[in-house]
Amino acid sequence: MTDQPHGAILPYSYVVGQEALKTALELSYIAPRIGGVLASGDRGTAKSVTVRAFAVMVSGSLPVTLPINATDDRVLGGWRLDDLLRGRAVEQRGLLEEAGEKGVLYVDEINLLDDHIVNIILDVSATGILTVQREGVDRALEIQFILVGTMNPDEGGLRPQLLDRFGLSVDVRAETDRERRREILQTVLRFDEARARPVSDFVERGRAEDAKRRLRLEAARDRLFDVKVERDIVALCADVAAAFQVSGHRGDLVTALAARALAALEGADAVLASHVRHVAPLALQHRRQLAGQRGPLWWEPEDQQRLAELTG
Repeated sequence: MTDQPHGAILPYSYVVGQEALKTALELSYIAPRIGGVLASGDRGTAKSVTVRAFAVMVSGSLPVTLPINATDDRVLGGWRLDDLLRGRAVEQRGLLEEAGEKGVLYVDEINLLDDHIVNIILDVSATGILTVQREGVDRALEIQFILVGTMNPDEGGLRPQLLDRFGLSVDVRAETDRERRREILQTVLRFDEARARPVSDFVERGRAEDAKRRLRLEAARDRLFDVKVERDIVALCADVAAAFQVSGHRGDLVTALAARALAALEGADAVLASHVRHVAPLALQHRRQLAGQRGPLWWEPEDQQRLAELTG
């Protein structure tokens, strides 16, 4: 762990609800090749809270956050402009390199970011290689980070080509259950009270639970490729993607990767149909598109019923 946990961040173990988002983040940590998480939803639905709490849990520091007005130099790295003006050439690391050290890159309102910058980030996230060739800088680095993008769909969407590059996607909605909403409010109030004290058992218990969760995720990552993916599961992943008319083959692959990561997290020796059923909505929903429709087709109850029939 690189830094001490940020005191203003709610422990991940205390995040109430948002199970799909937490699952997507954890699977991306276990199997980085999944390719990142896109969380789409209204303001005030705890997207940022969950992402920051997760980053503190797995890395001990807040995620590297990309500003909307980020330039190529700030993302990839280059020369410090103020030093160049003084006639000195001093290299400046980019945000992607920083994310490789800290473990999580967070892009809020990613739908408002320039498509060119989004493409660069997705390429590095997918390949694990950061290549910088600009203005006298020529180097390549192996880096690995979890990419998390959040957005409000009312403010515009991502092009289908960019949506497809995200491994998993979550439709984040406000909790409607009255008891769950009360639990959310009570947890936030208790955390605010705890932060006002020099030492808090409430916060310490949360950090201790986070440490246990991180160890479980690390163990699952270590045994990921010990989990078997039998031929019938390979066929099932491909058949499910085809049944939901997903373009290309990335959805099939991500479904298999995510199912394997879930099996590793659960301590299973092999991927089961139930694992495929659990992760398929996360892997496929943002890859379905109807002609003339803006944005993806989010998962509906009838989709879940059809998936249950396919995975038997």
